[in-house]
Amino acid sequence: MASGTPLYMSIAADVRDRIATEQLGPHTLLPSERELAEQHGVSRMTARQALSLLESEGAVYRKPPRGTFVAEPRVRFHVGSFSEEVARMGRRPAAKLLWAEHQIAKPAVRRALDLPEGAAVHVFHRLRSVDDVPFALETTFLPAELTPGILTEPDDGSLWALLRSRYGIELARSTAVLESIVLDDASSVQLGVRAGSAGTLLTRSTRDVQGRCVEYARDVYRADRAAFEVSEDLGAVRLSSV
Repeated sequence: MASGTPLYMSIAADVRDRIATEQLGPHTLLPSERELAEQHGVSRMTARQALSLLESEGAVYRKPPRGTFVAEPRVRFHVGSFSEEVARMGRRPAAKLLWAEHQIAKPAVRRALDLPEGAAVHVFHRLRSVDDVPFALETTFLPAELTPGILTEPDDGSLWALLRSRYGIELARSTAVLESIVLDDASSVQLGVRAGSAGTLLTRSTRDVQGRCVEYARDVYRADRAAFEVSEDLGAVRLSSV
């Protein structure tokens, strides 16, 4: 084990590596605390800390009294359309509409969409799933002036695809902020996780080729099932000498 590294972190790293290299597949039963302690020559408390760390990361899950199992790998998203991202990975996206309405934009939404006071928006609140597993709660705001009649459209697919096909809106850039949150009771029930579980709040603004903000969204993801990949073109960044 690496000198100076806490023993429980080294044990967790070993299990993490075995998962990453597919030596341990999803839903594989891991050694018990006692077995893990014997394998690594540590106390059961140290083995328990290692498993607790892996559970907090979403790498494993516990099913008392059966034991601790390897979790399904997270679905890795780029910032963009949920439906398009999931389909790109060869998996099956779905949307369940919880509610949708026409409303006057509140100040925060109005600012995000660059709308004048009194402007209206169309709002969709949907439960998104991957292969029938709940993944996210999406709340999407669209300028009503740009999207007449959209509330009567089918609500089980990509809103981005609808913006392109029905309204001729050519999307150009989407910007998102990711924040770690604790899921409230209602969100936990809808996402099928324990109350107080970790979540990820993704706040997104999308602009078209004309520079208009055509979408503002606040999406809450299960932290144990979703990961986000972010890249930056460093060729455009001037780096100072070190």
